Amino acid sequence: MHDSVFATPEGRLLGVGLALTGLMLLAFGIGWHLFPDRILPYAIMTGLNLIIGREAGMSFGYASGFGHAQVVPLNILIETIQVLVIYPLFVLSTRHLIQWRVLEPFMTRIQRAADTRGGAVRHFGIAGLFVFVFMPFWMTGPVVGAIIGFLIGLRPWVNLSVVLVSTYIAIGAWALLLNELNAWAADVNRFAPYALFVAIVLIAVAMNLLGRHRRGTPGEGG
Repeated sequence: MHDSVFATPEGRLLGVGLALTGLMLLAFGIGWHLFPDRILPYAIMTGLNLIIGREAGMSFGYASGFGHAQVVPLNILIETIQVLVIYPLFVLSTRHLIQWRVLEPFMTRIQRAADTRGGAVRHFGIAGLFVFVFMPFWMTGPVVGAIIGFLIGLRPWVNLSVVLVSTYIAIGAWALLLNELNAWAADVNRFAPYALFVAIVLIAVAMNLLGRHRRGTPGEGG
């Protein structure tokens, strides 16, 4: 890593993302030591968001009895960290300020996904990027959106502002939808919220597998 990395806007964003990551891991570590049973659902929700997508993580949170106050802030934090770490790493690697061979295959797949999905965004600019990140379709998540914003020439702070605002609004919309679905399922049967969660996970996994088969790119939660 070059010494000049943290002198760039992307390097400073990466520093913020790494600091938030460290604080979140520290909080999980303290919580696991003090009250492991209570912290476990938060850890599962985090893992589901990272591996499958926000729909899976948030659905599990509501099925576990959490409310908006627990589900929404955690998922906002998770997706903010993803953007603040992966987006700067991508930009810095394309400028050869960071050269980690272990990252090259992942960054290549991310760029391929952005190139494949970025046509409409290039045509409509900032408005297209906002809609791209907001819409709950496969490979329209904030990380790929931020990469597309970079590729179409948006300044870092404009790019991140559009991507994160759209992400937060999308999380709010998912929260309202999933909470209503969870409440309806709970009225049917006390185990129905978990059945709903499993159904959402299966749909999300199927969409990711279908997308990978068609495009040969990695999945990202929408």
